[in-house]
Amino acid sequence: MEKVITTEKVPIKLWLNDIEDGAMEQVINMANLPFVFKHVAIMPDAHQGYGMPIGGVLATKGVVIPNAVGVDIGCGMCAVKTNLTDIDIRKLKMVVERIKEVVPVGFNHQKGKQDESLMPCNPVKAREIMKIVPLEYEKALYQIGTLGGGNHFIEIQKGSDGFIWVMIHSGSRNIGLKVANYYNKLAEEINQSYYSEVKKDIQLAFLPMHTPFFVEYFTEMQFCVNFALANRLLMLERIKEIISLVGQNVIFDEPINIAHNYARWENHYNTNVVVHRKGATSAKDGEIGIIPGSQGTKSYIVEGLGNPLSFMSCSHRAGRKMGRKQAQRTLNLKDELFKMGSILHGMRGEQDLDEAIGAYKDIDEVMANQKDLVKILVELTPLAVIKG
Repeated sequence: MEKVITTEKVPIKLWLNDIEDGAMEQVINMANLPFVFKHVAIMPDAHQGYGMPIGGVLATKGVVIPNAVGVDIGCGMCAVKTNLTDIDIRKLKMVVERIKEVVPVGFNHQKGKQDESLMPCNPVKAREIMKIVPLEYEKALYQIGTLGGGNHFIEIQKGSDGFIWVMIHSGSRNIGLKVANYYNKLAEEINQSYYSEVKKDIQLAFLPMHTPFFVEYFTEMQFCVNFALANRLLMLERIKEIISLVGQNVIFDEPINIAHNYARWENHYNTNVVVHRKGATSAKDGEIGIIPGSQGTKSYIVEGLGNPLSFMSCSHRAGRKMGRKQAQRTLNLKDELFKMGSILHGMRGEQDLDEAIGAYKDIDEVMANQKDLVKILVELTPLAVIKG
């Protein structure tokens, strides 16, 4: 359930008990923006980001804020259920090794250009106004079907429904980063030229709806959202081919896909507003979503409850409780390896502790804090994890 702070221009609704000082400062900045609508919603996985916390939901009137979407535009989750009820360790190891061969991870790209038909298709009019996508398009043909780094992952999981699942967390690779940086810089320049009351140091520069830049950003952002989805789907198709080799007559359900870094027009409280979700996912009434934990902990297939107080949103995962460098300095490798138990994983040294279980919030607590936002349909326990 949410708790409410009413000391700012609009109320702040938080679905967590503790929030770091830096993230809270950002939340206060959001709640005092001149164009903020109704209230600010902060999800239970929230932690400090650039300008706006990851795990934040912000509705605005007449503007879009690139930093309230983030640099990995369209980053999101994909999950698919198989008809397999078990997979033995030998076959699981074979699947993991083969996935590593066909899905580039980290900074690695495809060795060859991928088929252009796999890319998002945009109308000619949209292509005419895009500034960054045309410059990055050829490179993106080598990046589609790749996992990326950081907290991105591929997991093979056993569901509480008795079936084996595949889950992917990935984004828009370099093309999303380039679009985000270009339009954030442009927004800063416009805000300075307008003598905007939104100061540059809070990192929430905006693009007004009455300017062409608003449409240009929305167009390129949507391409990146579509590219991120195409990226996940290509990886999924190649993983399905691998899993089909270890079981007879393997059947895959339709994939569940949900993004958690984007902005879109929505109607809330009978008003059309731009809803920014940065590390937060849509949770409309009956909408099926995905909330992963950290490496080595459970993930969840959920159904949205359509809570208007969160702008029909929920958390996007467990959420970090310490930075990457802090995790590498302070966590104990032996302890973190013990927590992984029998899961197949790639954690080998202290440099890998940035993605250890101890670097993240307790997913059970995160889920408990949002019982009024989603209900759990399936609980997923990891069997193997491949990190970016």
